[in-house]
Amino acid sequence: MMNEEDVQFWSKVSKKIIEEAQMAILPLVGTIKGGEIVKMGADGTPTKLIDLVAENKVVEVLEDTGRSVTLISEEIGEFKVGEGSSEVVFVVDPLDGTSNALKNIPAYAISIAIADASGIHKTHKNLENPSGSQNINSKTSKNQPQNQLTIEDIEIGFVKNLATGDLYEAVKGQGAMLNGKKLVPSTQEDISKSSIGAYIYRAEMNKVDKLCKAVRRMRILGSVAIELCYVADSTYDAFIDIRGNLRIVDISAAKLIIEETRGIVTDEKCQPLNGKLNVLERTSIIAACNPIIHSDIIQILGGI
Repeated sequence: MMNEEDVQFWSKVSKKIIEEAQMAILPLVGTIKGGEIVKMGADGTPTKLIDLVAENKVVEVLEDTGRSVTLISEEIGEFKVGEGSSEVVFVVDPLDGTSNALKNIPAYAISIAIADASGIHKTHKNLENPSGSQNINSKTSKNQPQNQLTIEDIEIGFVKNLATGDLYEAVKGQGAMLNGKKLVPSTQEDISKSSIGAYIYRAEMNKVDKLCKAVRRMRILGSVAIELCYVADSTYDAFIDIRGNLRIVDISAAKLIIEETRGIVTDEKCQPLNGKLNVLERTSIIAACNPIIHSDIIQILGGI
C-alpha cells in the first residue's frame, strides 16, 4: 500500500497528466486530421493521431517526474520510465471515447489508475536507452505483462470527461469524489424504474433485449470510463458490457471509483474482476449502484 505522501505525489502527477493531455488534444477534437490512423496499437487496434498525441503527453509528464514508473497504455503497451525497479504502475487510457472526440460529441475522457509496484517480480529493463526510458516509437516497447498485479491492486483512480471538465477521483479506502464533492450513488432498488448504460455492439442481443424490456431506459454514450462513473454519481443505476472483450485498461480507474461509493462491480457471471494489468486482458462487466439492482441484472442476463 502507498503511504499518504506517495498518494499525494502521484495524484498531483496524475492531475498534471490530465491537464497536459487535455491541452494537447484540443486542436484535434472534431477534426478529420485527429482521426488519421498512424499505427497499430499494442492492444491490436488502430491508433489514431489524437490517441497518440494524448499518450505521448502521458509519457512526457511521467518522464519529467524523474521517478521510476511502469506505464501500461493501449497504444504503447507496457513501457518503462526511469531506472531501477518501478515505484508504481500507471494504467492509462489516454483517450476513452476517441470516436466521440473526433465528432465533437461531449463524452470522451482520460482514465488513470495507479497501483503500488511492490508486487512486481520482473521489471522491464531498457537495454537500448541509457537514459532509462524507451523511445515511444521503439519496437522494443513490450505489450506483454511484466508483473502479476491485477485490477484489485489499483489504489488511486482518476477519470476526467475532457469535454465537460468533470473530474472523478478515488483513493482506496478514502471514498470517491466528483469535482471535489463526495460521490453518492443512486438508491434505486426497482429494476423496472432503473436507468442503465450499456455497450452492446456485437453483444448477445437476446440477452440485451431481455434487459431492455426489464428496465425503464437504456443509454449508449460510447465512453465506458465515463459511463461507469455515472454509476458512481447516480446518473445511471448500472452499466453493462457483456461481450467479454472489454479492456482492463479501460475500467481500472472507474472500477475503484464505483467501489469507493459501495457500488458493486463483477463480470457477467457474478465473479469478481481480477484481470492482470496489461493491454491484452479482457473481461465482461456488470456495475451497479447496489446489490439489489446488480442481482436483478445478473438474473435477467442468466449469469446465475
